[in-house]
Amino acid sequence: MTTAPLFGTVLVANRGEIACRVIRTLRRLGIRSVAVHSDADADAPHVRAADVAVRIGPAAAEHSYLDVDAVVDAALRTGADAVHPGYGFLAESPALALACERAGVVLVGPGLRALEVMGDKIRARTHVATAGVPVLPGTQRQGMTDDELVEAATAVGFPLLVKPSAGGGGKGMEVVRDPADLPAALVAARRVARAAFGDDDLLLERFVERPRHVEIQVLGDVHGTVVHLGERECSLQRRHQKVVEEAPSPLLGPEDRERLGELACTVARSVGYVGAGTVELLVADDDPTQAWFMEMNTRLQVEHPVTELVTGVDLVECQLVVAAGRPVPVAQGDVRLVGHAVEARLYAEDPARGFLPTTGTVLALAEAAGDGVRVDSGLRAGLVVGAHYDPMLAKVVAWGADRAQALDRLDAALAATTVLGVRTNLEVLRVLVGDGDVRAGRLDTGLVERRLDGLELAPPTDAHLAAAALLTCAASAPHDPWRCDGWRPGGRAARTLAVASGPDHRTSVRVSGTAGAAEVAIGDGDPVPASLHLDGTRGGLTLGGVTRPVHVALDGSTAWVALDGATHALTVAGPLDERRVRDRADDGPGVPEARSPMPGTVVAVDVTDGDVVRTGQALLTVEAMKMEHRVLAPSDGVVTLTVRPADRVALDQVVATVTAEAHERTPA
Repeated sequence: MTTAPLFGTVLVANRGEIACRVIRTLRRLGIRSVAVHSDADADAPHVRAADVAVRIGPAAAEHSYLDVDAVVDAALRTGADAVHPGYGFLAESPALALACERAGVVLVGPGLRALEVMGDKIRARTHVATAGVPVLPGTQRQGMTDDELVEAATAVGFPLLVKPSAGGGGKGMEVVRDPADLPAALVAARRVARAAFGDDDLLLERFVERPRHVEIQVLGDVHGTVVHLGERECSLQRRHQKVVEEAPSPLLGPEDRERLGELACTVARSVGYVGAGTVELLVADDDPTQAWFMEMNTRLQVEHPVTELVTGVDLVECQLVVAAGRPVPVAQGDVRLVGHAVEARLYAEDPARGFLPTTGTVLALAEAAGDGVRVDSGLRAGLVVGAHYDPMLAKVVAWGADRAQALDRLDAALAATTVLGVRTNLEVLRVLVGDGDVRAGRLDTGLVERRLDGLELAPPTDAHLAAAALLTCAASAPHDPWRCDGWRPGGRAARTLAVASGPDHRTSVRVSGTAGAAEVAIGDGDPVPASLHLDGTRGGLTLGGVTRPVHVALDGSTAWVALDGATHALTVAGPLDERRVRDRADDGPGVPEARSPMPGTVVAVDVTDGDVVRTGQALLTVEAMKMEHRVLAPSDGVVTLTVRPADRVALDQVVATVTAEAHERTPA
């Protein structure tokens, strides 16, 4: 690897963990870094990490991170020699490549031809097929209307996959098993594709049940050299979005690796590929010789750290090297895969609400460290996680001498990770990493959804409940008559609290004494000695003589508690609060309400005020972080909308009400 600066200044046209990761390599190489940011990211970690930061627009991505002119203008204003687009946003944009070329700025990425051919999935399928690369049955023509796609579906066969021709990351993809569901799937896919990529062209592709998703990392240079750095297994997915990735794949042997690696190099050479790219394949689980081209991602992948850990190659540095016109800095014969690496993606999403995106402020943060552990993160305490961008917050990666050690280290790293204030998929990741089939390497692209279908995560332990109650007591105002820090005639002051982890999980916790020296009785249990000692948001909880490290934070009536590798957001209510809840319940049932399942934007409305609707009928669609969710009628009746298209909505906001349909009047 070269140590001399390749460029004087590089602008990173991205945000979050990938911007922080690129800036880390730029700093190591002695290259001045420029960050760009929207109004929502003015104080984000990638802004703090860069040498210079430039505002490029408001929070909406289409007016900031997707604004080609604003990005190139920022590069020119700061004297940047090159632009690194990361992944997502403009990473595969021919428009950015053209704008950089006209401005005399190097784009750290492939040439325009590769972007145009591989950035369009329809064109890419046709192109690689002519080079002898096998592809799945599917549509081959661009610009097809919905009616034309419906007509073509019979030849493709069901089940099939609706895919946006542009972009990636699983956004806009819809599996259709029943022909009757295809028209609605096309409408939804076009809407997401238009919002995410600015292009709503679609294709259909035969859906393969229970395949393996294997991708090959390639590197190419302007001198015609293309090498591969082995494969990654990406079969653990939910809604076509990768969740856990690893390198190498437990499915492939050395001969399979070499054969698929050469297939990927053939794809890259066919477009004169320059830079780091990934060729994605579907591989038959029972016969690795059966593989089909899916697409080529003409950029760095989210999961690139696992390849870096098993090869020792910094892929961002390689991108900079070849962008500067130098040869690929590693020869094919020198590529060695040493050990095993596994990555888990930490998302802002709520497993209890069907993994819908979540928002909030990071109240406390602890990220893992140790032998073989790497964390690529865009988090910091105090960061506001909004609904404008992709919900991925960080990636926790572990390397081991073998696959078992890598998985063990990853599980320990996830257990050591704490994010309070924002609901995440952290515990689900631990469930997946510990799954028997995952441990055995029996993977396929449907495994995650099968495991998570109906999954109930472990409820809070007594220790969680006690910590929440003690934290609430410690925060009580001095004038609170129910505080737990004093004495009353006849004995110690006691307080009974209702601690809830959900509407159907409520436990009575009785506390007497101070938070630092108390007795706690949980449910019908006997009182036991307990104490909570804190230094900021970290400290120790002692319950029944056992002391555990704990992270806690209080947000209104919500106590966030992380201990024993599990995090819970617990609602704590005192006697007066409980009385108010009972009083409201005594008022009788109200008008059925439809509420937004996530913070976001209303992107479609299917009914008008006064329409008669039936239970389960679609009323409107809310979009957040490039994910759509349809809000359904809660009952039969007449609907009244409280929102309009383009309105911003909060979590649980009432978006419509449904009143009972008036009975036909009997003539007098």
